[in-house]
Parts: sequence; C-alpha cells; structure tokens
Amino acid sequence: MSFDPLDLVAIGIFVVAWASYAITMEWTRFGRGALNSQMDEIRAIWMRRMLRRESRIVDAQIMAALQNGAAFFASTSLLAIGAALTLVRSTDQVVSVLSTLPLSLPTARELWEAKAVGLVVIFVYTFYKFAWSYRLFNYVAIMLGATPPAAEQGSEEAERHIRRTTRLFRSAGLHFNRGQRALFFALAYLGWFVGPWVLIAATVAVVLVVWHRQYASDSLRALRDEPD
Repeated sequence: MSFDPLDLVAIGIFVVAWASYAITMEWTRFGRGALNSQMDEIRAIWMRRMLRRESRIVDAQIMAALQNGAAFFASTSLLAIGAALTLVRSTDQVVSVLSTLPLSLPTARELWEAKAVGLVVIFVYTFYKFAWSYRLFNYVAIMLGATPPAAEQGSEEAERHIRRTTRLFRSAGLHFNRGQRALFFALAYLGWFVGPWVLIAATVAVVLVVWHRQYASDSLRALRDEPD
C-alpha cells in the first residue's frame, strides 16, 4: 500500500499539531497560564479548605460527580471503538458504496482500512486515558476518606496527606484532559476520510478552538476575575 504524498503531509501535520499542543500545555511555561493550569491551583485550594472542614459530605459528592463524568466519557469511548471497528470490518461494503457516489472520497480499500485502524487507535488511547482518570478519581476519594480531622490540620501528617492528595488529584485531572484532547483531535481526524485537505483544515480548526478555550475564553477570564 502506498499513500499519496499529500496524505502523508496531512497526517504529519495532524500528529505534529497534536504533539506540539500537548507539549506546550504540559511541559512549557506557557502552559502555566492556561485554563487547565488555573484549575490545578483551584484543586490545591479545595484540598486545603477541605482539611479545615469537619463535615466533608459536600466534598464527597463533588468527587462522585467527577468520577461519573470520567466513567461517562470512558463508556462513550468504548462505543466509539466499536463504531470504528465496524468501519474496519465493513471496508469492502463502504468502498463499494463510495465508488458509486459523485464525490472525491478515497475508494482504495487499503487506504480506507488504514484510516479506520488509525481511528481505532485514537479511541483506544482515549478510553485508556478516561478509564485511568476514573481510577485515579477513585484513589482521590479514598484519600479524602483518610484525611485527618480538622483539629489536626496543623500537623505534619495532615500537611503531608494534603500534598499527596493534591498531587493525585492533579494527575487525575491531567489524564482526563488528555482524554478530552484526544476526542477533539479525533474529530479532526475524521476529516481524513473526506480527503487530506479536509484533515489539514480540521486540524487547524481544532487547534484554534482548544487554544482559544485555554487562553482566551470567558471561563479563564472568570477564574482570573477579569472584566468581560
């Protein structure tokens, strides 16, 4: 099987854009001003204020909501994997139908199959991230249950527990963010089924949208208490 040079350029742009965005968000100083980084600070504030409370029922309820969100996206990713596998199994039928349409869609069996397998890989990665995030949220819930009472908030044990819980909480959020990022880029990847130019355009559009949400959205201005 040989890919058209434009297909290789398009998928290369897709991979580089995804990797560059992830590295910028997670490994550079520029990422510290993003919405995700701001929420990490809020998590730390939450854990410290939780330590001062004697009753932590509300904290447990919020954690349960976060767990349910991760579980929902993990289940959705499983459904997406099934749909993508159906594309792989039905390659001959899909190519046969596309060959009868007056569109410039790729009809080569090997090319279509390769694209479908790539989509499966993305959704498998997405499921893994959401499933692991769900597991980490479970660990955080256990850590909440093991939090020392409010009367011991100034002790070394309490401080150490809050630091560990906060780091675990941030890790859960990090993997959840990676799962959502994969879903966004999966939408761009779907453009490749139409053609390489659509993949390039969709990739640029997704990068612009997620970048705007992280650095120029109303949500970020609200966290920074900036005027609209």
